Amino acid sequence: MKHLFTIALLLFMISLSAQTFDNALQYLEFVSEQQEGITKKMWKYTKSIAHSRSDRNIENKRKSLLKTLDKAIDRIKKAPGYDGNEFKNQLLNRLQYSKNMLNDDYAKIIDMKAVAEQSYDAMEAYMLAQEMADKKMEEIQEQYEANYYAFANKHKINIIENESDLSKNMTISNEVFRHYKKMYLIYFKVYINEIYLIDALNNGDANAIQQNANALSESAKEGLEILKTVEHYKNDKSIANTTKKAFEFFIDEADNKMPQIVEFLILNEDLQKTQTALEKTPQRKRTKEQIDGYNNMVNDFNKKVKDYNKLNGELNNKRQTVINNLNNTNQNFLSKHIPND
Repeated sequence: MKHLFTIALLLFMISLSAQTFDNALQYLEFVSEQQEGITKKMWKYTKSIAHSRSDRNIENKRKSLLKTLDKAIDRIKKAPGYDGNEFKNQLLNRLQYSKNMLNDDYAKIIDMKAVAEQSYDAMEAYMLAQEMADKKMEEIQEQYEANYYAFANKHKINIIENESDLSKNMTISNEVFRHYKKMYLIYFKVYINEIYLIDALNNGDANAIQQNANALSESAKEGLEILKTVEHYKNDKSIANTTKKAFEFFIDEADNKMPQIVEFLILNEDLQKTQTALEKTPQRKRTKEQIDGYNNMVNDFNKKVKDYNKLNGELNNKRQTVINNLNNTNQNFLSKHIPND
């Protein structure tokens, strides 16, 4: 998955304060030098995505990129081109398009992230928007390279291709994020049913709990089958293994724990109905059978309420542990495979 950091390959800042070029080679060399500097800066941004847990830090870097981009555009506009302005204008167009992408497409993606976890469709749309934006960035880069080589060929300059360490690192990071995204969608397709189940639990809706528990169990079992077929990045099974444990918890929760929860909620509902009916019956008309039945239900409820609270507490703790473990595994996966140099 190519992330916003891919624009590193597009931002060719040129400090052209009163700068002139004697030949086309000087112009291309200068552009290449600036590209390398920007790529290094963007690589630092890439590493922050993989190795930093601060969303604020990442967003600040995006805003800093916009400022840098504005300065680059301003400098290029003020400087003369070489052999006319065709290549200069092509470069400016690419930079402006990159700026628009940062301001519009990626800004919208950030907004989509806020609601992505409300449904699987929203999460899928969020990740698809990322892919589409990154594809646009890739197309911009391809177009720039075509312009770059056209300029070089026009002036009979032989370009020797050399894949730098930074370029290799960026390629690796794209592969790592692509695998991470694929694995997260497998997980989220199951987890969204857990979200719905928790909502039903909070509402105390026995019917909704049963329905969502069934959906969760079914999706988790399907997820386990999917995990058996996934291709692991560099044979690293950490995300798959942790996701598997999460699915196993969801299945146990849905198949074994929710029936106990539902049973208690039905008991509580029956108790409330019996109490209401008893209260509506005049005291002189209440039978011993009614009173004994109600008292037995109260005793049974008092015994089971402790088990219910204990079970809820255990589920909440296990659920949080499972989610924390997966979050940590995802972060460790990114940190492990995305270079930090």
